[in-house]
Amino acid sequence: MNNIILFDDDKWRDLLPLCLTRPVAKLRIGIFTIAEKWEKHLNGQSSYITQDYLSEKYKIDISSDNYVINSRWLPNQKLVSLIRNLGMNDALLFDETLVAARMDNKQFNRLLDNTELNELKGIDISKNGADFTVINRPHHIFIHNGDEIRKDFELIDKSSAQLKLDKSVQVYGDHPVYIHPTAKLMHCTINSSDGPVYIGENAEVMEGSALRGPLAICNNTIIKMGAKVYKDSTFGPFCKIGGEVSNVVFIGYANKAHDGYLGNSVIGEWCNLGAGTNCSNLKNNYSEVKLWNYKSKRFEKTETQFCGLIMGDHSKCGIDVMFNTGTVVGVSANIYGSGYPRNYIPSYSWGGASNYKTFRIEEALDVANKVMERRGMELSQEDKLIMEHIFYSTSSYRSWES
Repeated sequence: MNNIILFDDDKWRDLLPLCLTRPVAKLRIGIFTIAEKWEKHLNGQSSYITQDYLSEKYKIDISSDNYVINSRWLPNQKLVSLIRNLGMNDALLFDETLVAARMDNKQFNRLLDNTELNELKGIDISKNGADFTVINRPHHIFIHNGDEIRKDFELIDKSSAQLKLDKSVQVYGDHPVYIHPTAKLMHCTINSSDGPVYIGENAEVMEGSALRGPLAICNNTIIKMGAKVYKDSTFGPFCKIGGEVSNVVFIGYANKAHDGYLGNSVIGEWCNLGAGTNCSNLKNNYSEVKLWNYKSKRFEKTETQFCGLIMGDHSKCGIDVMFNTGTVVGVSANIYGSGYPRNYIPSYSWGGASNYKTFRIEEALDVANKVMERRGMELSQEDKLIMEHIFYSTSSYRSWES
């Protein structure tokens, strides 16, 4: 089995707040996380080079032969072929960006020590005419999600698919539909006219739901009664989805269980959107949406008209919250009340449109632990240290504290 090391480069800050709590490779896009994609394509096991405060949970495993890959780059047939053909201590570059390399122990240790890699032979792939998908900003996740579902669908072992569905389930369209034998579906419709549909292990689609592909419903996720699920959406494991959703990615363990609209959005783990929550994904003047960028500390253009909500892990909102177009919410924020909250809500904020106070770290850890216990999981010591680091390192964004 190949040893794969996925590294966060200096552009990881452009993917905050989603990568405050995880390496870039643990982001989900399509059916799988970026790490899972590379493991399937290269028949390997992955580990990570990430930020120091994340490295205790996400460790590095070094062998005598390592494929070292930039986590922001997604695999496709051409890139996988180029990586497989690398000789020892060869590298792929895109202009001056390191995309991938094959390294022995000696070279890898030089990389970790920031020593010049004299023996690496670089191959520039920027002029070979191939198309590559690179995740540079959070909204690129939902923009590329439909294409990634199509590509990931080819990696699934389809031999175990359900052969006989309940007669109340209507399936139509030309693209394939995979339904795991343990999935439960009744009185729903599946339209695969625009792309494939994946329904994973122990997933449930309740009666009255309407689904459109390309779509990925991962293991143990529940689609609530009467949900309207449009194409290019992914719901990671253990999610609950209701209301109307379109082109959204739930990384996992998060809920939007009730009515309300959410479109062109990315939601982290352990989030909850209260009943009646709505999010605008298009400005009234149809202009380009701007998103808060942690690196530049300002709102930056997205080159798209459609962008809803980017929400970091452990954040929640109360009933009937209305999010403006292009809203960014940090980690462990709690939003409630009438009116539109601001377009950027820092981590550990507590409040709404009128004002905010700080969600104290002790309280935040207690809530996170209770939420995870409901899923039979535990907030580990590593997770606590990560959340504490985020609390203190993001304090400068909470302007009211000063």
